[in-house]
Amino acid sequence: MLSLSGESDGARAPAHDLLNDEPTECITSSETTPIDPRQLVREMKAFVAPRPWRGAFELAITLVPFLVLCGLMLVAVEAGYLFALALTLPAGLFLLRLFLIQHDCGHGSFLKKRASNDWLGRALGVLTFTPYECWRRSHALHHAGTGNLDARGFGDVDTLTVREYGALSRVGKLRYRLYRHPLVLLGIGPAYLFLLRHRLPIGLMKAGRIYWVSAMATNIATALLLAVLVYHFGTSVVVLTLLPVLLIAAMVGVWLFYIQHQFEEAHWDYSANWSFHDAALRGSSYLELPPVLRWFTANIGIHHVHHLASRIPFYRLPEVLITFPHLSSMNRFTALETLGTLRLVLWDEDKRRLVSFD
Repeated sequence: MLSLSGESDGARAPAHDLLNDEPTECITSSETTPIDPRQLVREMKAFVAPRPWRGAFELAITLVPFLVLCGLMLVAVEAGYLFALALTLPAGLFLLRLFLIQHDCGHGSFLKKRASNDWLGRALGVLTFTPYECWRRSHALHHAGTGNLDARGFGDVDTLTVREYGALSRVGKLRYRLYRHPLVLLGIGPAYLFLLRHRLPIGLMKAGRIYWVSAMATNIATALLLAVLVYHFGTSVVVLTLLPVLLIAAMVGVWLFYIQHQFEEAHWDYSANWSFHDAALRGSSYLELPPVLRWFTANIGIHHVHHLASRIPFYRLPEVLITFPHLSSMNRFTALETLGTLRLVLWDEDKRRLVSFD
């Protein structure tokens, strides 16, 4: 049921060119600030061009500290496991940032050339346990259909309408309640996603050989890397040090993904009334984080801008908010405020908002 990175078998139209879709309406960020999505997208094109020197710098200041921290953890076990464990949180956050760089590669926004983005994304996938081609495809479909009730199940959190939930059997309702429980979504779910689901091209089994090659090549490369570490440090040391790092990165990543589209006044509609730009702005949140967390999460909290123009590199997203300050008031949440959204589990088609089971 967990659909954070997969899609159903079967054909689907390619993802849209996210900078060229034509919006159908204006929306507002407040009572007095109308937004024309078409004009906004045109103006955002000024921020699309990647800066190679900046990309290289961002990669270096993320990858090098991550490798150093992991090395220190593996060596520090001899001085005591608790000492090594103290490095788990920062190492996990650096791994999360590597995943978000891989995310930008998937959008073709981190480096100038598509081939450069792809090869960097594949290499990072070995560290993040994420086969690049599989994830890129499902994530593109997620962008193309966010908020579309007819396109659910592609790289998102499964969300039922009130009517759909009411029509389920007692067992079906129990399964959905368990799936949407915070301990499953933010605990068991991330572990399953990165340790098990990503090992096969689930959802893309019949979509082409490239996805099998991506998954298997990533598995082999990751296994070889782990084998070298196990040879030098031992199985228990590698598992007890690196597994917590991966789980921290996975849990924080899934939490970020959850709040980006799961909030009370999010936007959902059926295809006949669905608009890409409306869904991008109204259906994606702006998570305002402290500077340190904003750095580690690579500005992905500015998610409404990212969904409207996914080719903008993450390091240029703050420039967009400075240029268009009215966007800072749209769907804004703090980290503490996101806790209240965990109770919202069903889309109410009459009230047009996410509601709790109650």
